[in-house]
Amino acid sequence: MARILCVANQKGGVGKTTTAINLAVAIAKAGFRTLLIDLDPQCNATSGLGHKATERHPLVERKPLFESIFECSVEGLSLLPGSRSFQDVEVLANGDESSILRHHLASGINAFDYVLIDCPPSLGTLTQEALVASNEVLMPIQCEYFAMEGLSQMIQVIRDVIQQKKVQLEFAGILLTMYDPALELTHEVAEEVREFFGEIVFDTVIPRDVAVSEAPSHGKSVLDYAPRSAGSRAYAELCMEVIDRE
Repeated sequence: MARILCVANQKGGVGKTTTAINLAVAIAKAGFRTLLIDLDPQCNATSGLGHKATERHPLVERKPLFESIFECSVEGLSLLPGSRSFQDVEVLANGDESSILRHHLASGINAFDYVLIDCPPSLGTLTQEALVASNEVLMPIQCEYFAMEGLSQMIQVIRDVIQQKKVQLEFAGILLTMYDPALELTHEVAEEVREFFGEIVFDTVIPRDVAVSEAPSHGKSVLDYAPRSAGSRAYAELCMEVIDRE
């Protein structure tokens, strides 16, 4: 049975899509069949792997999932591309139609060991439905002043989803991103998060690294763009932690 990880945070600019891309690539390189689903209308996970957004989101076309999946240049990695169609976003997030994601995941992921869902940077219906369709949630947070505030809001949404939908959703973990050891604020935020959440927080931190920022413009993960960089090493280490937490 596939592990379905929802990569989510309502704040933008925290490394959510970057983490979804690089973790998916790292897991595939570790020998696991991996699917990355782009559920964010910005479609950055799609373009970040060198593909174009589709006119219609594959999830609303009512076709078997395998007919809409692209094989990526990384062996073992597949992509369900996103769409910028506002109409499709409304369909995916509207009432009974919101079960589309769950239906596809229930019937079309037997070929995969891991499924990662890149969510919109919001607490809206799309994110909530992705949480319902997943069995784990991974939350990247930036080492900044408002990190804990945003984290508490996201956790409340997760609790509401679990209570209302009666789903079995667990924490894959909380990931500290844009970690700069030269800044005192970074250490303060990291210490506070670890003290409050304990073992839920990954040991791995993702450092500030220009290679991580540059890689998407080349349609590559940082592991392929700059394999010897600090960011590449960090995502490889995160991959091992995620696998070990199974």
